[in-house]
Amino acid sequence: MLVAGLLGSVMLQAQAQEELKVCAGKDELPYSNDKQQGFENEIAKVIGKALDRKVSFVWWPDARYAVRDFLDKKQCDVLMGLDKGDPRVTTTQTYYKSGYVFVTRTDREIDIKSWDHPYLKERNFRLGFLPDSPAKNMMLEIGRFDDMFDYLTELTDFKSTRNRYIKIDERKLVDDVANKTLHAAALWGPSVGKYVAESKTPLTMVLIEDNAKRANGSKIPMQYEVVMGVRRGDEALKSALDKAITSSQQEIDAILKREGVPLLPI
Repeated sequence: MLVAGLLGSVMLQAQAQEELKVCAGKDELPYSNDKQQGFENEIAKVIGKALDRKVSFVWWPDARYAVRDFLDKKQCDVLMGLDKGDPRVTTTQTYYKSGYVFVTRTDREIDIKSWDHPYLKERNFRLGFLPDSPAKNMMLEIGRFDDMFDYLTELTDFKSTRNRYIKIDERKLVDDVANKTLHAAALWGPSVGKYVAESKTPLTMVLIEDNAKRANGSKIPMQYEVVMGVRRGDEALKSALDKAITSSQQEIDAILKREGVPLLPI
């Protein structure tokens, strides 16, 4: 009985080692949901296959606490979709790079690629954006934030985002461009590429030039490298994930392109 018990314990440990627990959003499409329909769910499975480890998902409900309450407490092993250099975790190599985009109706022929465009200075030019985003910071810089304040409060259901996670479906902003409620929207490309491609009204999505600056000359980045994160100090898993990313890069790129994510050279 003792031998059987020891063998069973060893088998359970081996199974646990073979499992890769991925922390993911429960309701965060197009990235992830608990039906595993998001593109980050797909990429996680590709990585698991490369590691020869079974992937299981641990669902977080609030993005602000995914690292503290899930990764750090060992409820999961890896977190997808982080910015390069995130100080809360040990980060892998980049697995894709993308940027913020301007989304417009194609038939309106609004050709904007930079925050320097004169359209953006006009008070009647309606530009949608999300709270706590680089686009919000630029709207403040160019003196246009107050012009869109009412629209922004509607997006957040008239609730403050201070110390609170409010999920906003970015598909609404894309739809509002299509129905002419907005002239344009400035959004994170990976969040909306799918919705732009699926729109019945032809839309144009253009990467914003990465030259945005504050009045003091400091940069407001419009392009970011995306990485995976593991617990600080877990160099063994980081190294394994780096190798898996390298060997799976073509599959990862194919998933992102199918999703309509605008990709930049890494």
